Parts: sequence; structure tokens; C-alpha cells
Amino acid sequence: MTATGASWGGTLRPVRAIGRSALSVVRLVGAVAIFAVRGVAAIFSPPWFPGQALRQLVAIGFFSLPVVGLTAVFTGAALALNIFSGGGRLNAEQVMPQIVALGITRELGPVLAALMLAGRVSAAIAAEIGAMRATEQIDAMRTLSTDPYRYLVAPRLLAAVMVLPLLTVVADIIGIAGGWLVAVRVLGFNPTVYIHNTAAFVQGWDVGSGLIKAAVFGFIVALMGCYHGYHASGGARGVGRATTHAVVSAAILIFASDYLLTTLFTHR
Repeated sequence: MTATGASWGGTLRPVRAIGRSALSVVRLVGAVAIFAVRGVAAIFSPPWFPGQALRQLVAIGFFSLPVVGLTAVFTGAALALNIFSGGGRLNAEQVMPQIVALGITRELGPVLAALMLAGRVSAAIAAEIGAMRATEQIDAMRTLSTDPYRYLVAPRLLAAVMVLPLLTVVADIIGIAGGWLVAVRVLGFNPTVYIHNTAAFVQGWDVGSGLIKAAVFGFIVALMGCYHGYHASGGARGVGRATTHAVVSAAILIFASDYLLTTLFTHR
């Protein structure tokens, strides 16, 4: 190789690295998209497994109530204190109930509920399906003519999409109640006036937009858990990597989709 060729090779090395990274991202996005399409198609095509779906509804929804409720009440309480303190600089303390209700119903309720599910449910799904992959149970399903997408993926996607909006309603109620509790017991607000101002200010679209976000977030949480668990490799260490990747990717996609949905709803 000539000196000129070696020089060009060194110059192009960063470009090649960028190209390889870009191709890896494109391949990953394409693989996730294909996996999502197959999972959604499995929801609407027989055979169905209602027992699996019911178990996932309980596992994802009912057992997530405590962590979602605790997160919501402390978030609502802290939000009330911060808004009251910040509003005092502008002599606008009395708008605190409206801002707390708007922030929780539109943003914090669905996002925090989704993040709690990402940490609890997405990791559990990835670990369960990853362990099945490591022990060749998924291959055994195919041998027995059972489609893993219909038996494993579809019930979890359906359950998460159905359950997270319900958990968001619970988070909204408990979060607003946490703000009310701090406002009345600590900040000296009149309880009746606080409730009246909140009810008069919050509109149906404020709650509805949060529920739409929650359904999208639920799909993301279940999809990331299923995808990374399904493609886990390398035994127990691979299952551990799958759970970590599921939680991190779900959290990133939740924030990204939240921004996109907020932009869309703001300009509707």
C-alpha cells in the first residue's frame, strides 16, 4: 500500500465507523418494526389465548397498582409544594390547583405510570421470555405448532395497551388527591374551593390526551420487553442484558413518543 493509500484509509476510517453505526440503527429499527407488526397481527388473527391475556392483565395491571399509586401521590404532593413556592414569586399561588391538575392529567400521570411499568413489567417480560429462549421452550412451541407471537407476544401487547390507561386514571386521581392533601393540610387552602377550582378548570381533552398517551406507552413497554426477551442470546448473561436493554429502550421511547404526541396534541 502506498503512503497516499494509507493516508486515505486513515481519513475514511471515521466515515466507515459512522456508516456502520447508521446501518446498525436502521437494521434495529427495521427489526423492531417487523416484530411489532407481527405482534399486532397476532392479536387480530386466531387462534387466541384468552387465559394468557387474562393472566397478563392481572400481572401487568393489578400488581402494578401499589407502585403507581405511591409514585402518583408523592409526585402530586411535591408538585403542589413547588408550584406554590414558584407561584409566590409572581403572587399567583391561587392557580396552584389548576396547574397541578393540568400537569398530572396531561403529562405526569401517563409518563410516570409508564416509567413504573417499564421498570417493573418490561424487565419481567424480557426476563421471562428470555429464559424461555435460553431453555429452548420457544423452539419447542414451534415444534408443537404453537405460534410464539400469538401465545407470548400478543397477550402481553394487548394487556399493556388496555391496562396502562386504567392505571393512568388511578394515577391522575391519586396525584391530584396528593396535591389536595398538601394544599389543605400544609398550605392552608380551603378544601372545597380547591376541588371546585380543579373541577372547573380540567377539560375532557386534558384527561383524554393523557389516556391516548398511556395506550401508546403501554404498547411500547410491552413491545420492548417482548422484543429483547425474544431475541435474547448467551444464556443467563444474555437474559440479564435483555432485561437491561428492555427497560432503557422503553424509557427512551416513552420520552420520545411523549414529546411527539404532545406536539401533535398542542397543534390539533
